[in-house]
Amino acid sequence: MKNLEQLERALLRRVGEAVGKFRMIRDGDRVAVAVSGGKDSLTLLEALLLLEKRSPARFTVCAFTVEQGKFLRPIAPLGDFMKARVVSWTYFHDKPSLRLLEEQPDHGCDLCSRYRRRAVYEIARGLGANVIAFGHTADDFCEALLRNTLFTGRISALPPVAYSRARDFRLIRPLVYVSEEITTAYAAQKQFPLVPCGCGERTGTVRRRLREFLVELEKEQPHVRQNILSAMGNIDTRRLLDTRFLSLDAETTEAGEPDLIPILSGGE
Repeated sequence: MKNLEQLERALLRRVGEAVGKFRMIRDGDRVAVAVSGGKDSLTLLEALLLLEKRSPARFTVCAFTVEQGKFLRPIAPLGDFMKARVVSWTYFHDKPSLRLLEEQPDHGCDLCSRYRRRAVYEIARGLGANVIAFGHTADDFCEALLRNTLFTGRISALPPVAYSRARDFRLIRPLVYVSEEITTAYAAQKQFPLVPCGCGERTGTVRRRLREFLVELEKEQPHVRQNILSAMGNIDTRRLLDTRFLSLDAETTEAGEPDLIPILSGGE
């Protein structure tokens, strides 16, 4: 097991790579971190607070948590965590989401997601933020690609950078190159006050099965997740079925099969 210094170095290198490659954070930005109370979002907050001190780009960090009635432990330790780091933190009770718990309507998960999105934008606006950071990890990106391919018939995952519909917020996912193995170990060594959420226990069946599938594959091919992540940035559009990217005239010449080179871990 890596010690804390090694974990932090690996974490910051991966986050720094993502931030730089996708131009996630720029000079003058105010970044609001969506903190769910889990290991990933708290690791993200800690990483951005460290980068705030080291980055050539001058930016500030704040945080928020949306209460939707799904936390399985008291939230108070999270407030103490924020105070210790002198982080501006908003704890927002979302009344429409809380009503859903009482009413239990059909498609409640879709409504909850919609209410959360509205609350996130409202909070970020109140914090004066122009960037919202989410704690999706490399594992989430891989699972999203498989989920969309297998269950929706689309080749898509999660965007590392996107914009809100009104383009008033940049939405970033700086943990795109960080595995949950790292966030789990880092959160444990830093003794983060984790606050579990009960939502996944009710709605995470597909995600759980995909994780089990990947774990099984990794017993024989340990670099499966890393290869899936690499594939998202190495797309050969000529070898898919989308006619927008194909040359269908008679003059089309097809390149030979590329050599298959295994993508291995480059170490720390």
